[in-house]
Amino acid sequence: MKFSRTWAIARKELFHIFRDWRSLGLVILMPVLLMLLFGYAVSLDVKKAPMAVLDRDKSQESLSFIHRFSASPYFNLRFFIEDEKEVKRLIDRGEVKMGLVLPWDFSKMIKSGRKATVQVLLDGSDSNTANIILTYVQGVVREYNQEKTFLKIERLGGQKVSPPIEGRPRIWFNEELESKNYFIPGLVAVIMSIIGVLLTGQVIVREWERGTMELLISTPVRKEELIIGKLFPYFFLGLLDLSLAVLMGAWVFEVPFRGSIALLFLLSCIYILVALALGMTISTVAKTQILANQMAMVIGFLPTFLLSGFTFVIANMPFWLQLITYGIAPRYYVTILKEIFLKGADFSFLWTETLILIGMAVAGLWVATKSFKKELR
Repeated sequence: MKFSRTWAIARKELFHIFRDWRSLGLVILMPVLLMLLFGYAVSLDVKKAPMAVLDRDKSQESLSFIHRFSASPYFNLRFFIEDEKEVKRLIDRGEVKMGLVLPWDFSKMIKSGRKATVQVLLDGSDSNTANIILTYVQGVVREYNQEKTFLKIERLGGQKVSPPIEGRPRIWFNEELESKNYFIPGLVAVIMSIIGVLLTGQVIVREWERGTMELLISTPVRKEELIIGKLFPYFFLGLLDLSLAVLMGAWVFEVPFRGSIALLFLLSCIYILVALALGMTISTVAKTQILANQMAMVIGFLPTFLLSGFTFVIANMPFWLQLITYGIAPRYYVTILKEIFLKGADFSFLWTETLILIGMAVAGLWVATKSFKKELR
């Protein structure tokens, strides 16, 4: 393999990239748009959930219980209503996510030491949000019950009672439990997959459609030189997009970056090769650019988005689907990104994922080279 011929192919591809302003704009703008979209619009956090209260008791005790919700950062008390039908109407219209109904004998039951029943109505059209709100409600009720129980014991025994266990939770790596800290590192893998697979998925098939592949075939350029030369410009474009994504994640969205930037770029180079090899394989197999784009979305983008652990936790997937995730590179790259970004992990924690990605990169380049036939179709 001669460097001069490889560089000639790479230079030709660079000229084409800079002449095609649409592709270049896609390379530059897509990471920015995806970062802004996921960073600002997509969130799993539930705060200030709008709620309505129907207080039939209207006592000091019921107001004290309601105040626990209004004082919480997770609830936004918007309506005091007089009728249960109005609660249902507000939920149906989407004005509130939760309705709290206190019975007329709430304070009487509490003071007599009996159990008061409180009704909680939730909008279950969004099951994830409903589950989170229900967890918050259970937490408020649990604290209220503990306080009332300890006060009752103190009145009966004449001494202050403290709980036998005092929990002091400490959250590591994502102290504020913000979903952007979970999404942004994984989004880097999505960007790398889109750029790597989608753009390189067109490089060979485009030559066939434009009729210039016959000229390349007639030259002494070997298959390996052609493949590497075609991939070379997109490798550096991938590094450019990686830099944009990391800078936006750290500076714009203030996602904590605790690891080594050199290690991140080194391991990202391996994943970029995996994505480029997959895109090149698609380009050698597809007959048209439209087919290549469709294959790139199905084979490259969707597995990264759905099966890598970026959007959904792999452990919660069916067992047979978990087995499939072991065969896709984004699973390992998303792990690398989150470990370096949030935990500051070094290579000793990531060598398994690194070796797997190296194996996939070598295998992918070999398949791309073998699938390209230097002959007329």
